[in-house]
Formats: sequence, C-alpha cells, structure tokens
Amino acid sequence: MLTINEITEIFYLCDDFSKEFDKSYKKHILQADNGKKTRNKPRKLSGSEVMTILISFHLGGYRNLKHYYLFYVSQHLNKEFPQLVSYNRFVELQQQVAFPLVLFLKLCRMGECTGISFVDSTTLKACHIKREKQNKVFNGIATKGKSTIGWFFGFKLHIIINDKGEILSFVITQGNVDDREPLNSESFIKTVFGKLYADRGYISKELRDILFVDGIHLVTKLRNNMKGGELPLQDKINLRKRAVIESVNDELKNICQIEHTRHRSFTNFITNLIAGLLAYSFLPKKPSIYTEKVDSLQLQLF
Repeated sequence: MLTINEITEIFYLCDDFSKEFDKSYKKHILQADNGKKTRNKPRKLSGSEVMTILISFHLGGYRNLKHYYLFYVSQHLNKEFPQLVSYNRFVELQQQVAFPLVLFLKLCRMGECTGISFVDSTTLKACHIKREKQNKVFNGIATKGKSTIGWFFGFKLHIIINDKGEILSFVITQGNVDDREPLNSESFIKTVFGKLYADRGYISKELRDILFVDGIHLVTKLRNNMKGGELPLQDKINLRKRAVIESVNDELKNICQIEHTRHRSFTNFITNLIAGLLAYSFLPKKPSIYTEKVDSLQLQLF
C-alpha cells in the first residue's frame, strides 16, 4: 500500500503535466460557428486527481478498482481528495483522461536507452478462450492467438526495456500478430540503439538487416540447424540475462495488474493498461542486470 507522501508525489507530477497539457489542448480546440454557447462547467474531480487515483490503484494491492475507490479512497483519502464523486461518474472521468495518460507515459515516464536493450511480448487476455464467441466488449477488436502456453483471445503487449528494467517503448497489437512485426515500425524502435536481445521467435535475417541500418544489432540465440558461427562471449552472457524482461512482464501482470477480464469498454481497457505501465515506472526497484557492477568486477579481475 502506498503512503500519503508517495501518493502526493504522484499527484504533483500528474498535476504539473495536466497544467501544461490543458494549455496546449485549449490552443487546438475547434470552436463551433453556430453561435450557440457551450457549457464549460469545471469538474469536481480534476483530471490530475483521476490520473493519481488510477495510478495509485495499480500500486495499492487491490484487485478491483471499484473496491479500491469505494473502500479505500472514499474512506481513507477523503482529505487528500475532498471533492470525490460517485463511482459511476468516476468511470466516466476515467475515459476522459485516457489520452493525457498516454502522453504522460510517453513524454515523461519512459526510460533512456543505454545501448543494451531487451524486447519481448506478453499476452493480454480479454476473456477465457472458451468464451471468445460470447465476448461482446472486444467483438471485432480482439483476436485469437497462440503463445508458448497455448491459445488465448485478446491482445499482445510488446515492450522494449533497457538493462535497468525501465520501459523504453511499447505497442499493443491484436493477438494473432507476429512478434517481429512491431520491430518494423519506426515509432517502436526510434529511441533504441546498440544491441537488442530477443528470443528465438525474433529470428529473421531480413529483420536483422533492416534494424542494422537503423543502428540496432538484433541478437538472438541460434537454432540447432542454423549456420553462422558462434556468438561473442558478451552476447552469450547478455542472452542468458534476457530473463530480466520476463521478470518485468511478471511484475506488470501480478503487481501492476495490467491484465484482467472484467472490462466493459475498450477505452477502459486502454486506460487500465496505461495506468499500469505508469505505476510500474513509479516502482522504486525494478528488475535489472546490474551491468555496472559486472563491468567493475571484470576490470578488477583483469
């Protein structure tokens, strides 16, 4: 459970961003030419407060947003949020902050590339595979796909992290999209350089050549029937540490709760996912491979 000071820190960061976002947003609003007055009544619960509650929920240990809002925020944080609204109204406000949440994550909370990066994908199930035809919320949006643990119905989250466990880039695709396809997108890899480590599912000579032109060296394990020589020792060591991104996926699902099957709209699905990624960025300790310590030990040995 977060302390009051930690929630306050999250609010200050969200509030500073919201103020700058509102200034820029108002400049690009198209005004109606019909001469009618538009209602612009201020909300009781500001956008930064809604963002803070959503992010803190993913770090609060609760499994259900409704229970968190009604039994924790309303009862224990009413001094910090003096103008709380009903839960139904909060759900409406949640959808309105989806776009600011995405910008806040992209512009303010992403990590910096260090030259050593890892890429992987994880499944985001929309419902149980046996109920895929009965699901109406994601009808025509989610698709059926197959992962290493079997078939699923939903989406895929593709992420790139650095050696410190910080997320550098992410993209959401349908469940039947190949893991290698997002790497063809310039927006997904524009902040990445140096060596990018992946599993055998990313093996592709064409993709390797494309990434090499952009200054990225894609490193994967060789299959048994592949020819091309041995990998350098440092690449072998870093490939063994590729499990760090599996640890990141595990924390995203089990601590930040980016995956559940209780969504009632696609917008709420996106909001829950982005808020979970933001919550991960606020974790004080993230999975890492401690490259600085390893390098210092190697220097002492030699």
